[in-house]
Amino acid sequence: MGEFVLNLVFDLGGVVVKWEPDLIIAKRFNDPAVRAVVRKEIIGHVDWLELDRGTLPVGDAIVRAARRTGLSEAAVAEFLSQVPSELVPIADTVKLLYRLKARGQTLYCLSNMHIASIEHLEKKYSFWEVFTATVISCRLNMCKPEPAIYAYLLQTYRLQGSQTVLIDDLEANLIGAALFDIKTIKFETAAQCERELRELGCFKTD
Repeated sequence: MGEFVLNLVFDLGGVVVKWEPDLIIAKRFNDPAVRAVVRKEIIGHVDWLELDRGTLPVGDAIVRAARRTGLSEAAVAEFLSQVPSELVPIADTVKLLYRLKARGQTLYCLSNMHIASIEHLEKKYSFWEVFTATVISCRLNMCKPEPAIYAYLLQTYRLQGSQTVLIDDLEANLIGAALFDIKTIKFETAAQCERELRELGCFKTD
């Protein structure tokens, strides 16, 4: 495959920025039993996906989570408010993005994310300049791995699936992309990602 023919699509959480929910929970809650409940009934609950989708108002999510967990609404609200600041860039991935951009690769972002988190990231960090476009779940009311969000990406930006690569840390999202003939890389580290991108010809001049 020749150089510069690929559209590279990067997920955010767990790929470009850190997403370590257990550590975020541990910073706020000391009791292991409470941590387990928060993991299951807040982050692991379907309401979390609806926050990603942008279809559940955060106030409603707080009330519902408080009922499920037995925590106060104030405690749930405080926990949710701490999440955006925990999404800090993964330095090696950001360096990789800039190197790819410098080589003429076209980069996109495709991510499931709550509105508070994406707004925080957009205000605080400058790595957005490498992306030709960003597709964020809460702004479209659709989420990975649902077919609609991949179709939106390809159709809106006139991309061919066979010339597009999704870099994501979740297998389900990669499976969803593959249905559109999108190539996939399961992200583990920036170094591993770069190795697989090299195999696709993205660093042919090195």
